[in-house]
Amino acid sequence: MNAAVATSVFAVFMVATVALGLLALRGRGKGGGLAEWSVGGRSLGPVFIWVLMAGEGYTSFSYLGAAGWGYNYGAPVLYVVAYMSCGYAIGYVVGPMLWAYARRHGLVGITDMVAHRFGRPWLGAVVAVLATVFLLPYIQLQITGMGVVLSVISYGAVSLNWAYFVAFAVTTGFVVVSGLRGSAWVSVLKDVLVIATLGFLAFSVPLHYFDGYGPFLDRLVTEKSEWLTLPGHGGGSGDGGGSGFGELWFISTTFLNSLTVVIFPTTVAGYLGARSADALRRNAVYLPAYNVLLFVPMLLGLAALFVVPGLTGAESNLALFKLVVDALPAWAVGLVGVAAALSSIVPMAVFMLVIGTMWGRSVLSLVPRFAERQKSAAQVVVVVAGSLALLLTYTAPNTLVRLSLISYEGMAQLLPMVLLALVWRRLTFRGAFSGLIVGVAVVCALVFTGNDPVGGVNAGLVALAANLAVALAVTLAGPRDADPRPDAEVLAHDPVGEDDESLDAARAARCASDHRV
Repeated sequence: MNAAVATSVFAVFMVATVALGLLALRGRGKGGGLAEWSVGGRSLGPVFIWVLMAGEGYTSFSYLGAAGWGYNYGAPVLYVVAYMSCGYAIGYVVGPMLWAYARRHGLVGITDMVAHRFGRPWLGAVVAVLATVFLLPYIQLQITGMGVVLSVISYGAVSLNWAYFVAFAVTTGFVVVSGLRGSAWVSVLKDVLVIATLGFLAFSVPLHYFDGYGPFLDRLVTEKSEWLTLPGHGGGSGDGGGSGFGELWFISTTFLNSLTVVIFPTTVAGYLGARSADALRRNAVYLPAYNVLLFVPMLLGLAALFVVPGLTGAESNLALFKLVVDALPAWAVGLVGVAAALSSIVPMAVFMLVIGTMWGRSVLSLVPRFAERQKSAAQVVVVVAGSLALLLTYTAPNTLVRLSLISYEGMAQLLPMVLLALVWRRLTFRGAFSGLIVGVAVVCALVFTGNDPVGGVNAGLVALAANLAVALAVTLAGPRDADPRPDAEVLAHDPVGEDDESLDAARAARCASDHRV
């Protein structure tokens, strides 16, 4: 009976989610072209941009991975709150710059920006392939998270393998039909449920198991003090040496991820969907406050140490939901499961959407037969990318935090080519491309040989340092790129004082000039 009640609640909300995505397209004709599907026609207002970008911090990781790492290690998981807050501060400057650059030149993603900056369409295709490789683990993370949620709230009636497939099928169908606009609409429902359920769990679980926070925290300090300081439980030496998640790891990971999150393709999709640069600035100011809720699953992961001891490896992802299933009635378990599932669907939909857009715009568009059918080609790529991530879920499972870290460490290697190149004209194609090759090679070598962190430092930051060193050396030692375009055509700048009409006029003038040529 419990399984029937919880899964019924879950099923009703999943149907409502798909319906809401379809409703978002009402009045949009047949869904428009690639820009309408991928960046919402660049017309999303402050509320939709707020909830869409908040989705970066509230994924299935928030319910499962944060609790799991809190359970396994303790304090090191606080890097999530640190890097997201720092990333929003950096995004206050970077977001409007990328938004204006894309609007002025009619671009829909980072692959477009790279291709435009260096004047090489094939370079956008290379970046699309690399970005896809490093985004697939994040899609796998969301499939794993939603699958775990569905299996647990069904009280084991739905096996993990079937739960993974349901997660893939629901999200793939949703994103193919609704695009970014549908994801933004569903984000509103997701955020309401996230706030309500995490707020409820923050009070109910400590009361149910420990008679309140006082006894819980007293027991935590007395019995599990190792979890409350860096490098956390089993983390090695406290100075960040060895293989532990100590101070050096915490600082380097926070720094790397806060830089990377602003050029993450899904973050940029949120930037480009905004109606104005001011909406992005306001969001950057207020979004850090939203991260306060992330402390709840972290604390509940610590609470699970006393209630469900002995979880190891990927099983630690179940820490929070084992508490929920035991403490709450079936209908409440279903609601918490829906909130966690939507926290998978929304970011997973945006990740798949971004991969489809990158390939439709920058890879398949180079083939003449696909050049006029970019949207349909992108939708096919969404299905293929989701299928690959599903296959990885079955064949190469991993803990959710590990998957998240791999994605960020890989994507960080695009920072010089995407961000530095848009503010420094001197950076040459040879320098940026050489640095990218070295950075990707170093991060893959370190991660896949088990050498992450390196002496306590995040491997992605070590690879990025090598990336930058090579890019600068090749740029300064080699010849300048022979690019006749003026700085205004190549570089990005903060659009303070520029309204939408002036940006659109600049784009129209550029298109007219290109047509005359």
